[in-house]
Amino acid sequence: MTDAELAALDRSRFIAAFGDVFEHSAWIAEAAWAQAPFHSMAALHAAMVAVLDAAGTAAAIALVRAHPDLAGKAALAGELTADSRTEQATSGLSSLTAAELAQFQRLNDAYREKFGFPFVMAVRRSDKHAILAAFAERLDNDPDMELARALSEIQIIAQLRLDAIAAA
Repeated sequence: MTDAELAALDRSRFIAAFGDVFEHSAWIAEAAWAQAPFHSMAALHAAMVAVLDAAGTAAAIALVRAHPDLAGKAALAGELTADSRTEQATSGLSSLTAAELAQFQRLNDAYREKFGFPFVMAVRRSDKHAILAAFAERLDNDPDMELARALSEIQIIAQLRLDAIAAA
């Protein structure tokens, strides 16, 4: 999508194109639409992040909770969004051994128990070893620090998804 095509989108095509940039959270694209037209993906990303920043803690936590566990039940059941499926497959999470899968499930459970939301990481440019190391590191964070980290990772995921749309 070119910058000109981005700027020319009407509301319905805009929501269709960008409603899934933030996992299961089309409300972000819907609210960002108020600032349209956008003349670059960078401007769109900034507007979407501003919507998230203004939404408050409860909305931020709901956004984090909208993400699937890495190599979790949704992945095993084939219930991931297309973007999440691609991201997890690119990082090797769709081809884990039984022992690796069990390790991911234990870490997912421990993380959810401690923080109340799933572990979120922009995994597209990582592999399973880096992801496991990040799990171990981030389990030591306090809840406020980890919420901030999860939201930072979500912003990276959104940027990577916008980059993919721009390249398509």
